[in-house]
Amino acid sequence: MTPNKTLATVLGLLLLGACAQEQKFEKIEVNYPETRKSEHMDTYWGEQVADPYRWMEDDYAEETKAWVKAQNEVTFGYLEQIPFREDIRKRLEEVWNYEKVSAPRTQGDYQYYYRNDGLQNQAVMYRKSVDGGDEEVFLDPNKLSEDGTTSLAGTAFTEDGKLFAYAVSVAGSDWRDIYVMDTESKDLLEDKIEDAKFTGIAWKGKEGFFYSTYDKPDGSKLSALTNNHKLYYHKLGTSQAEDKLIFGDDANPRRYVGASVTEDGKILSISAANSTTGNELYIQELDKTNAPIIKVVDNMESNNYLIEHKEGKLFIFTNKDAPNNRLVTAPVNQAMPENWTDIIPEEESVVSVSKGGGKFFASYLKDAITEVRQLDYEGSVERIIDLPGVGSAGGFGAKSDETELYYSFTSYITPGTIYKYNIQSGESTVYNKPDIQFDPEKFESHQIFYTSKDGTEVPMIITHKKGLKMDGKNPTILYGYGGFSVSLTPSFSIANTVWLENGGIYAVPNLRGGGEYGENWHLAGTKMSKQNVFDDFIAAGEYLINEGYTSSDYLALRGGSNGGLLVGAVMTQRPDLAKVAFPAVGVLDMLRYHQFTAGAGWAYDYGTADDSEEMYRYLKAYSPLHRLSPTNYPATLVTTADHDDRVVPAHSFKFAQTLQDSQQGDAPVLIRIETNAGHGAGKPTSMQIQEIADIYAFGLYNMGVGFK
Repeated sequence: MTPNKTLATVLGLLLLGACAQEQKFEKIEVNYPETRKSEHMDTYWGEQVADPYRWMEDDYAEETKAWVKAQNEVTFGYLEQIPFREDIRKRLEEVWNYEKVSAPRTQGDYQYYYRNDGLQNQAVMYRKSVDGGDEEVFLDPNKLSEDGTTSLAGTAFTEDGKLFAYAVSVAGSDWRDIYVMDTESKDLLEDKIEDAKFTGIAWKGKEGFFYSTYDKPDGSKLSALTNNHKLYYHKLGTSQAEDKLIFGDDANPRRYVGASVTEDGKILSISAANSTTGNELYIQELDKTNAPIIKVVDNMESNNYLIEHKEGKLFIFTNKDAPNNRLVTAPVNQAMPENWTDIIPEEESVVSVSKGGGKFFASYLKDAITEVRQLDYEGSVERIIDLPGVGSAGGFGAKSDETELYYSFTSYITPGTIYKYNIQSGESTVYNKPDIQFDPEKFESHQIFYTSKDGTEVPMIITHKKGLKMDGKNPTILYGYGGFSVSLTPSFSIANTVWLENGGIYAVPNLRGGGEYGENWHLAGTKMSKQNVFDDFIAAGEYLINEGYTSSDYLALRGGSNGGLLVGAVMTQRPDLAKVAFPAVGVLDMLRYHQFTAGAGWAYDYGTADDSEEMYRYLKAYSPLHRLSPTNYPATLVTTADHDDRVVPAHSFKFAQTLQDSQQGDAPVLIRIETNAGHGAGKPTSMQIQEIADIYAFGLYNMGVGFK
């Protein structure tokens, strides 16, 4: 047993926001639950490593459930005593309560779109006739569960719009069930697919569709290893047991298998991968009887995706021999890389490509800012699209025969606005601008470059109120990710407005490991170079402190998933850097992450302890769980969810408990465990608001800053 600890946190005279009003916070006592330590040991490369909380990996065990309940009682008992917690929640609810509308898409005789009236837990799918008929509810996910935790997790119409398939996630799980609806009557067909995972839905005409799933794992669906992904074809009117295996090999398993069908319905594209980077590419001609599956790319050394087929030509988006990506073309019957020719060649800036109206749209990232070009199918640039400002634009997609498309534009201080774009003229007009309680004129967002430990220049965008006092006393959230080639581009968050209007700063560096500068930038933050990511984040915090934006007493570190690893690594390497840490749904046990669900697929970024003794020692040196030792750590609020089957909650459970054991200072160490929720996708509005309110309240309270 670990000893029962009593923690008293006393915060003295405080400034309330920017006001000169003084307030004394009450003393909050925290009694950590007693927790059993086991004698469990693992051996890695001849070295024994203790894992005393291994039992927490059993998410169905009564002891684990009791621990979750006890920790939540402590956490919410603490949060409930923060005097302004409810004020923050009410303000979040107030600013969140505005109508949110998606871009429309035409399917058959109807135009479909999503709308959330303001505080609905899930957005509702509406439609109206293309002839201008009355609006009607097509599908309301809020009626799928009483608490709003059941969400849509993928949809697909047949080309004629007569049939609609949709996937449903319960409690945020990655396991989904697929249903099929007749769009005219809105009646469900008898077809149902159970337990699909990491799947798209790709129709083959109106006959049936392709989907992906794993064999049911041994043990818990929420934590057991899933390693052999397979592609199936479901013919309408038959049972799931009759579904045909299209791609999948027990002797040579792939962890991730996905499929798509080209708009003309002629080509099935299959992607097969063992990690989150790099994939084999296969095609099958669906308009030919018994056509074989042809291998286009026979290795997983590059990313390769088919985005278009036209008149016997394939258009493939790839980073093969092009770290910043390119678009190539080749004949269907000679699709291998030696026959590729560039349509959109690689440039200095990383590019992504979409299509619509018989055109390609090349979106370039220049220091995390978007530039979009329109090109014809020969690769000639027709125009650079005139965007509304400096920020992020996305969504340039439409069917080949459409003359208009819709795109969104946003920045850290520009609410996401949807524009209608005329493909022929290049003219953009506002389609939907949200009515939000936020005045962008009162805030500023600017990009700086700072120097990391090894001399690398790293960009960071800093957002705050105009007229900011550079006195080192501004509450600041430093948010990061730094992995899996994910690019953090400027985007508006209604939740961030509450932090900003209270005098806070929101800073986002574009760390190595991300995709902002292409595959080389990504690789510079992987495996034996992963420390670069942590060094970049530490240097970002030091820049904010040295320039007077904030100080360690007013700095919070925040990140989720791989970003949770980032926060865990930095707070254990530099516990003096920040006052508060928010590791969310984090990968925190780097020696065992690959033993759960699809975790082995992350090895391209991380490496595993099984690879070599050198890799093991490198991982153990920064693994947040294993780096903990008795010292003074920041006030920490770990957040996770009981149905997270992407990054299993055992990571957070073991880390939080070990951190409580190791904490030598007065700062609280709490874990907030959401029940009936997963990794984040589909989380209902009410849960999002309460979680963010708790994060802000915990952070401000421990910084000694109130809320006004």
